[in-house]
Amino acid sequence: MQLHQLDLAGRRALIRVDFNVPMNDALEITDDTRIRAALPTIEYVLRQGASVVLMSHLGRPKGPSDALSLRHLVPHLSQLLGRPVKFAPDCVDDAALDVTQSLLPGEVALLENLRFHPEEEAGDEFFAGQLAENGDVYIQDAFGTAHRAHASTAVIARFFPEDKGFGLLMGQEVEALERVLGRPERPVTAIIGGAKVSSKLGIIGHLVGRVDKLVIGGGMAYTCVRARGGAVGSSLTETDRVGEARAILERAAAAGTELLLPVDALAADRFAPDAASQVVPVDAVPDGWMGLDIGPESVERFRAAILSSKTVLWNGPMGVFEMPAFAEGTRAVAESLVEATQSGGAFTLVGGGDSVAAINQLGYAEQVGYVSTGGGAMLEYLEGTVLPGIAAIQD
Repeated sequence: MQLHQLDLAGRRALIRVDFNVPMNDALEITDDTRIRAALPTIEYVLRQGASVVLMSHLGRPKGPSDALSLRHLVPHLSQLLGRPVKFAPDCVDDAALDVTQSLLPGEVALLENLRFHPEEEAGDEFFAGQLAENGDVYIQDAFGTAHRAHASTAVIARFFPEDKGFGLLMGQEVEALERVLGRPERPVTAIIGGAKVSSKLGIIGHLVGRVDKLVIGGGMAYTCVRARGGAVGSSLTETDRVGEARAILERAAAAGTELLLPVDALAADRFAPDAASQVVPVDAVPDGWMGLDIGPESVERFRAAILSSKTVLWNGPMGVFEMPAFAEGTRAVAESLVEATQSGGAFTLVGGGDSVAAINQLGYAEQVGYVSTGGGAMLEYLEGTVLPGIAAIQD
C-alpha cells in the first residue's frame, strides 16, 4: 500500500526510518543526508493530522551505549522539522509507551536505538509486537535496511495487516528500480564497476539478458580481461574467479547482451596518488604496472553506450577515484549520465556507496534521474533477491 492510501488522521504513524548517520567524536552529525531523505514522509504524515513515532538503528552496538544513542539526533531533527521532537529513552515497554501513547496530532517522537536490543536483528516476533504497540499504522521508509529481516523492518508488519504501507522514500526507491529492471524503456545499459568481480557476480549474472548493454569497469574489469587471455600486469585480479568471469562473458554473448570492457587503461607503476602513469591497451599492461582507471578511448566508448540508451544504471566507479590522478574515468561516466538525463531524456539511476559518493562529490546528484539511498539493499535487489522489508508490505 502506498502512503496516500493510508488512513492517518488522528492516528499514530510508526515510521521505520534510516537515521544511521555518521557522527564525529563530539557526537555531532557529519552528514544528515539520510535524515533529510525521510523528511518528505514525516511532513506528509503530519499534514494528514497524525502524530509521528520514528524508529531507527544507529551503528552496531553490543548493548546500550551513550555514543550510539539516538538522543544525539534530536536537536538537529527538531531544527529540520521546525518543531520539538520528544525522545523515548527506550523503544519498547513503559519507557516508550509513556511517550508514544500520549502524543497529540502534529507531535513527533523518536524512539531509542533499536539495536540496543539483540531481538531487533534476530527478527524476534515478541519484540516486534512490543514495537508495534507504539503505533496505529506502520510505515516502512528505510530502504537501506529493507534487505534485513529484522523485527522493525519486516516482522512488525504482521501486526498491521491492513494498516501498513511504504513511505515516500521507499516508494521512490522501488519505483526507480522497477524503471530499470521491471519495465524499462529501451535500450537499457548497466554500468558496473568497483574493485572485485566476486562482489558483483550475482548482479552481473542477473542483468545478463535483461539489459541491452553491460559495461564493466574498475578493478573487476581486469579479471574479465584476463578471462579473455589478456595481460594485465599487476592490476587487481581475482585469479580464482577467472573461470566464472569467462562464463559470464559467454552467457552475455548467448543472451544477446552486448558486454563492453575497457579497451585501454591508465596504468601506474605503484598504488599511490603521485605514481608515474601511462595509457596502455587494457590487455597489454606491462609487468609491474597496474591499471587504476579506464583510458580515454574507453571513456568515449562508454559515453557512446550511455548516450544511446533510454535507461541507465550505474553501480561502481571506473577506477581509484579517491586519487585525483585516477578519477577521470569515473568523472566522465558521471558527466555522461548527466548529459543522457538532461539532453537525451534517459532515466538514470545511481546506486552503491562509491558511485553515490562520486556523484555527490562532483555535484551532479540533482542532475541525474535518481540517486539511491540503499547500498546493500539495492545490490541485493539487483541480484534478484526478494527484500524482506518490501515483501512484508506487499504481502
